[in-house]
Amino acid sequence: MLTWTSDIWGKLMGPYGSGENVPVLLQQLTQKYDQEIADELFEEYLFHQNTIYTVTYAAVPYLVQIACSTQNPEVRHNLFITCGVIEASRNDHKTEPFPSGWTALAEQVGASICEEIYSEYIKAISEIALLWEEVFAYAHTLDDSEKHYVLVADAAYRGSHQVANMLMTFVDEYIVACPLCKQESYLWPNDKHRCIEAFAQDPIFEEGQKAYPVIPIAKFLDVEQVILSERVIMIDEKRLARDLPYLAGEVNCPSCGMDIQIWRALLEHF
Repeated sequence: MLTWTSDIWGKLMGPYGSGENVPVLLQQLTQKYDQEIADELFEEYLFHQNTIYTVTYAAVPYLVQIACSTQNPEVRHNLFITCGVIEASRNDHKTEPFPSGWTALAEQVGASICEEIYSEYIKAISEIALLWEEVFAYAHTLDDSEKHYVLVADAAYRGSHQVANMLMTFVDEYIVACPLCKQESYLWPNDKHRCIEAFAQDPIFEEGQKAYPVIPIAKFLDVEQVILSERVIMIDEKRLARDLPYLAGEVNCPSCGMDIQIWRALLEHF
């Protein structure tokens, strides 16, 4: 990992400029974890609009080190989610020895430094992924919104980045595009009948329109659906437990009538 005093931090970039202040914040968190400092670090330096930056890669190993060494389950939980959201937003999954977009940085600091930063990040992600059972046990007592983001992180750590981003984007309401007519369908839960229905227009703005039935799957066949359903049951995330059979199901497009395989259509967003 980069040392606190390395001048390379100033050459790494975040959403608003240089990452030179990041080691100070990381050092403060290492000495005594404070959620306000963690939030400042995440929101101002590491993550913006589903995008991560070169300084993000260098910072994550320190966050993982805190998560793996703390005895505080809430801190572990928060950092598991933070690093999971970061990993979900990584779009260089098969890049070696470091992301292709780092060419300019490599010219500044050297390719070997870039390779070290990237490999330390990958190693850290593999380490924090191992905490999932402890985090699940703690999150079991929390509300569904907290559980939902644990599932986002867990999917990202397992390499299911499309699933992680789908879960991060859609909560309760879902949007799919018809492969034939390209029109969007809006999938909304019907709490009264404990099902999900499809609409041609966004029901928030178009009330009273016809609802189309979504046919849930009887048995999960896709490997990712099976794993996710097992995790949902394990963490007792009731909303996704309700929705998942429908998300793996099908619906006739309200605009043209073509059969839409919902899971495939959802993941095509990502």
